[in-house]
Amino acid sequence: MDIEIKVPSLGESESEATLVSWQKQPGDEVAEDDVLAEIESDKITMEVTAFTNGVLKEVRRQEGDTVAPGEVIGLIEERAPMESRKKDQADTGKSSREKAQAKDAAAEKKIPQPASVEPAPAKPVKAVKALEPVSLPDVSGAAHGAVSGNRAEERVPMSRLRKTIAARLKEAQNTAAILTTFNEVNMQPVMDLRARYRDAFKEKHGVNLGFMSFFVKACIEGLKRFPVVNACIEDTDIIYRNYYNIGIAVSTDKGLVVPILRDTGQMSIAGIEAAIADYATKAREGGLLPGDLRGGTFSITNGGVFGSLLSTPILNPPQSAILSMHAIQKRPVVEADQIVIRPMMYLALSYDHRIIDGREAVRFLVTVKETLEYPGRMLLDL
Repeated sequence: MDIEIKVPSLGESESEATLVSWQKQPGDEVAEDDVLAEIESDKITMEVTAFTNGVLKEVRRQEGDTVAPGEVIGLIEERAPMESRKKDQADTGKSSREKAQAKDAAAEKKIPQPASVEPAPAKPVKAVKALEPVSLPDVSGAAHGAVSGNRAEERVPMSRLRKTIAARLKEAQNTAAILTTFNEVNMQPVMDLRARYRDAFKEKHGVNLGFMSFFVKACIEGLKRFPVVNACIEDTDIIYRNYYNIGIAVSTDKGLVVPILRDTGQMSIAGIEAAIADYATKAREGGLLPGDLRGGTFSITNGGVFGSLLSTPILNPPQSAILSMHAIQKRPVVEADQIVIRPMMYLALSYDHRIIDGREAVRFLVTVKETLEYPGRMLLDL
């Protein structure tokens, strides 16, 4: 019985994808849940898996082809587990027996057997007179200071995900009036809190206590105080949201994706950390679903993990604002008229100036700063 291999659902907003690669080839034995192929939509890469045991019988679409949800891209000939392997072994045994029988019959009838053929001796290579050097004009640019050596180039088509990222970022620049405001935060209070409760937190909740959950909570506090930062433009209307779906940018080998933490206003620190860890694993292993990337109201990105000291992040449409975290560095600061050394981080908030005024943007960022420098405010609702 032949089983159809179909392209899985891609989500409401996506109607096509690209077949990136086949992990199995026609004739290969497959088991249930084996990965057969990879497809890439505008947002994520997904795996197509086998629903039964058998042999990959036919491939109908090739790598690089555009495919649609529900489209049949191949067939599996259903077999019981190991049936195909036993069949192959039986065929091999049969073939060996047939060869032996043919050899015996040939011997009885004195039919000459094929003899091994010795390779003909190699002919001596005639010496070739070396060519005289010829002076050619210098067209490489080396005479003008250009670097000589291997100057090879490789042309690689952009993946569907990379093309989508490029289009969306350019759309954001062309549509929104993007402005960025900056501030800095003393990370010592959060670092002290983490150092004091890290082990107990891990023992009770089973997840690590990172920095991101504190930033998510601090941003929620800012979004509550300045709802326009959580809003978006739709046609000529401003849509205000009273829920907080925070996108957390995750870097993968194939590009940046932003899975969404939904209803973070109702989540605990432990719940946020668990959700972030789960999404990060899925993103890097290709396990994100289309719905995981939709519906965000605000985003956070962390260039600090790569060593970035300062940046101006680009909006993730249709969101109106994004916060960028950066590397923590010890710097001299003034506290109570005294110069002290503190672990400082620069913060950057990019926002759509069409609906968010500078006053709201700056005060939002100050709220984030103050909440992180006095984390007890989150517990006391101050």
